[in-house]
Amino acid sequence: MATPSQHDLRNDFRALLASGKCYYTASTFDPMSARIAADLGFEVGILGGSVASLQVLAAPDFALITLSEFTEQATRIGRVARLPIIADADHGYGNALNVMRTIVELERAGVAALTIEDTLLPAKYGHKSTDLIPVEEAVGKLKAALEARIDPIMSIIARTNAGQLTTEETIERVKAYQAVGVDGICMVGIRDFDHLEAITQHISIPVMLVSYDNPELSDRDRLAANGVRIIVNGHAAYFAAIKATYDCLREQRGIAEGTLNASELSTRYSTLKENRAFASKYMDVQE
Repeated sequence: MATPSQHDLRNDFRALLASGKCYYTASTFDPMSARIAADLGFEVGILGGSVASLQVLAAPDFALITLSEFTEQATRIGRVARLPIIADADHGYGNALNVMRTIVELERAGVAALTIEDTLLPAKYGHKSTDLIPVEEAVGKLKAALEARIDPIMSIIARTNAGQLTTEETIERVKAYQAVGVDGICMVGIRDFDHLEAITQHISIPVMLVSYDNPELSDRDRLAANGVRIIVNGHAAYFAAIKATYDCLREQRGIAEGTLNASELSTRYSTLKENRAFASKYMDVQE
């Protein structure tokens, strides 16, 4: 089977956004996982920022991965992907000018869409997704992103954390981002359908949710009726790969089965402990 062109995959993603349906993403963290996801019938994949940090650096999600490292991984996936890939571009790796560079590099990498979020930079240790920049600054970054885009078919999605805002504050942000001309709104932290519907009635463009398999948001038809087109339920495939690797190597060494699950293994073997020590030593962080 021939690999589709980047332009075709971007058009495929646009078709998903324009449909009346809701689609679940596959966690695609390397070329092989992207090809598996397509073969199993997934319509869209996502390269998560936290997953890329673990995959490339064995580092926790402390904004340690650089744009070039993230782009390299996206490029590897983009070369062979047979389904549209969303890149979790975090905060765009800096200010509005950095966001423009992020758009250029990820567009060349072949992603079909990317998200830009309104988190604070530099991130406070341990508070990556809880401190947000002012609406005005976020709007400037999104305008810069749209200006930097060459292929208008590539989708740019604005992301905010509804779990850290009041409903009124979330509405203010999504309306401002929508007015800029982005192709969709991504939200994390939506509690339930009442929370979602209070916000989506103010949104007229497609919605993407990072729900982490929240059982209160499991009705796909109701999600679709509220404009939700893309759901990210987490990155179970990547963590399953960690567990499988551990178990395979453990068995080869004749070591008895342990009790650690995939999440615990990712914590044990990432550089979390070292980075906590560095934060305590150099940033006077006490945890």
